[in-house]
Amino acid sequence: MTMTTVRLPSNTSFDPVQRAQANSFVEWRTLVSDSFVPLEVRSDASEFRGVLRSRVLDELSIVEVTANGHQVLRTPALIARSERHYFKLNLQLSGHGILIQDNREATLRPGDLAVYDTHRPYTLAFEQDFRTLVLMFPHDALDLPADSVAQLTARRMAGDEGLGRLISPFMAQLAENLDALSGTTGHRLAYNAVDLIATMFENELSIRRDPTTPGTHADLLTSIRQYIEAELGDPDLSPAGIAAAHFISTRQLHKVFHEADTTVSSWIRMRRLERCRRDLRDPILGDRSVGTVAARWGFLDAAHFSRIFRTAFGEPPSTYRRG
Repeated sequence: MTMTTVRLPSNTSFDPVQRAQANSFVEWRTLVSDSFVPLEVRSDASEFRGVLRSRVLDELSIVEVTANGHQVLRTPALIARSERHYFKLNLQLSGHGILIQDNREATLRPGDLAVYDTHRPYTLAFEQDFRTLVLMFPHDALDLPADSVAQLTARRMAGDEGLGRLISPFMAQLAENLDALSGTTGHRLAYNAVDLIATMFENELSIRRDPTTPGTHADLLTSIRQYIEAELGDPDLSPAGIAAAHFISTRQLHKVFHEADTTVSSWIRMRRLERCRRDLRDPILGDRSVGTVAARWGFLDAAHFSRIFRTAFGEPPSTYRRG
């Protein structure tokens, strides 16, 4: 097996593209699970070859996969071994693929995009040689709730229609220019890609929303979450103020979030922590103190921020910043 180091420190400024090659299916099976999340991989081919080219930037992985046809399965047993929840967005670059999740099946042709959730079972099948780009990122990297994204899993998002005409070429350029994704530029481009994807998801959700049933809790929840995202830096952001801005009672506000299996306060805290996490790893903001980053997103008590950050991410913000 010819393999370079699969993972390098995410804060390396000029690290080369990470490349790993498997010359047998046994090698490929191990490589794929080590590079993404634990997976079951199947193939009937007597000869097999596959190559991964990747960048790992913070918790985002951008991986170009080129291989002979095979199947990849994420089973309940494998899911039980994982604590972190990720979304994976596939851009089909060549060949055809089939994605199955949540009782839906999407057939992908070159240029098409599709999202799936590593916290639920899925199957990816490629009958012949193929090339695809995979962007893997944690749930909380999106400003959309996982239950909303769940409506889009295993749905083909055409690369030649709507926002797909903008985002598919952008993602394809990432695959062609992995060498450029290093240091400050790489970090920013990777998160810009996630933000573009969130915009595409919001657009897809609005298209799929039933126009004959306006004013549902789902619509209200979406509007409230967008408002919260815009006001995250305000330390005085509160349920009372949010409710007033939407002309509802605080009781109704809490009910809307309860139906989404969360609370207003926990949603605000999670989104603020994610924004802080991004800023702490952003080289452009390296000269700002941890306290300044926290205050930017509404955390005025540095000790309190340090405690909840450690609870959320497993280490103090200063340690996390050092990578």
